[in-house]
Amino acid sequence: MIKAIDRFLDHLTMYRLVFYYLIALVSAAFGLGFVKLVPHDPIALAFTTALALAACWITNKIFARVFEVPANNESVYITALILVLILDPVAVSDLKGIAAVAFTSVWAISSKFILAVGRKHLFNPAALGVALSALLLDQPATWWVGGTLPLLPLVLIGGMLIVRKLRRLDLVSTFIAMALATIMATSDPSQYWTALAETLGSSPLLFFAFVMLTEPLTAPTMRWPRIAFAAITGFLFAPDIHIGSFYFTPELALLAGNLFAYAAGPKGRFVLTLERIEHSAADSFDFIFRSPRKLAFEAGQYLEWTLGLDHADNRGNRRYFTVASAPTEETVRLGVKFYPQSSAFKRELMTMKPGSTIHAAQLAGNFTLPAKRETKIAFLAGGIGITPFRSMLQYLLDRKERRPIVILYGTESQQDIAYRDVLDAARQELGIKTIHAVARGCERGQYPGYIDERLIRLAIPDFPDRTFYISGPQAMVKTLRQTLLAMGVRRSRIKVDYFPGFA
Repeated sequence: MIKAIDRFLDHLTMYRLVFYYLIALVSAAFGLGFVKLVPHDPIALAFTTALALAACWITNKIFARVFEVPANNESVYITALILVLILDPVAVSDLKGIAAVAFTSVWAISSKFILAVGRKHLFNPAALGVALSALLLDQPATWWVGGTLPLLPLVLIGGMLIVRKLRRLDLVSTFIAMALATIMATSDPSQYWTALAETLGSSPLLFFAFVMLTEPLTAPTMRWPRIAFAAITGFLFAPDIHIGSFYFTPELALLAGNLFAYAAGPKGRFVLTLERIEHSAADSFDFIFRSPRKLAFEAGQYLEWTLGLDHADNRGNRRYFTVASAPTEETVRLGVKFYPQSSAFKRELMTMKPGSTIHAAQLAGNFTLPAKRETKIAFLAGGIGITPFRSMLQYLLDRKERRPIVILYGTESQQDIAYRDVLDAARQELGIKTIHAVARGCERGQYPGYIDERLIRLAIPDFPDRTFYISGPQAMVKTLRQTLLAMGVRRSRIKVDYFPGFA
């Protein structure tokens, strides 16, 4: 069951999954409205949905053109649908309500451009929009999606899929635990059960955690800042937390958390200019970009890359890829493998010429070298999954830093082997040996077939003492992780390359 779910999730981008989830919630609420199981008129809900979508789309188009950045329609639709689910639906005749929805939508989208530092927006757009609506128009969000019990199963199921996709259980569980603990601490002991039941069944706690809190552009990417962000937001989320007569609402709790996330996380969005394209292996290319300023990152981390697409497919115009260059290099390198049925993003990428630009942000990932140089390491790579290891090896080469590393690199054929120059230099200058596992056309000195238990035992006899890094196709990563566990390697010694997207 879990494997089937993961296969489904692997073929959806994070943005598309959230988009489908919100569509399902709005559609369910619309249907339930006809049988009076939700507190709102379905016609008013449909009108509000159309209004919010139109206002957000138009605003985004205008600001994207003014600020000359790629328009991301998925992000626009997600923001609009969130507003639909937390603002009271308005009727066609309710001019004040219509103005409030339009105002909230415009400010939610414009905040991505106006309230941005280094081309990166500071606040969760929907949270800022409803906060301004409450402050300036006295039209607060009611968060009705959280108080509608018939929608709770859908909120839970879809929310758990999002958490699974993003691998953000630590974020969501910390937030919920802190919010519940604070609510209990500020409630009368005789009301504990009531407070708990109302919080879980009639408050926006779960929807807020699954959708608002996990929004990647305004949440920390590294583990401990992410947990601190969840704890701060969870504490302020509790309804009885106040400063004097000022009480926090869910959106204000999130905005406060966003300020912490900005202070704790990497700053800004980069506009990178293509310098050249290199052919790294069969169907694989490296795009080498110039950056307006030095990109500070750790070898093995990834970026979110954004292109302006006229006609995006179901994978959208934002993708996550590892930075293949080393922090010591002047250029930023993106290594990509192309398939016969590549996505619209990759097709657009392949049309780029020197001088073309791409936007990059959301530097993240803990698939990085251990702090202790003496730690014994094994790199297990498959296909284009060699990119984070290329970054690490080039970094070590530039620093002339020796580490006890063994590399197992699996490919389908000789033509699929990428970065031979870096692998050869690492062997000659640092003594880092690479054992190639080639499925077809194996040559002398290489292992015939794929990376398996037999190869691991032959090539790495001291495997119980090593920390394993695995990067490659999802199926390979999962299989090798299970193999290592069955061989007795501790879970804490297995690191897998993960980022929230399907390449």
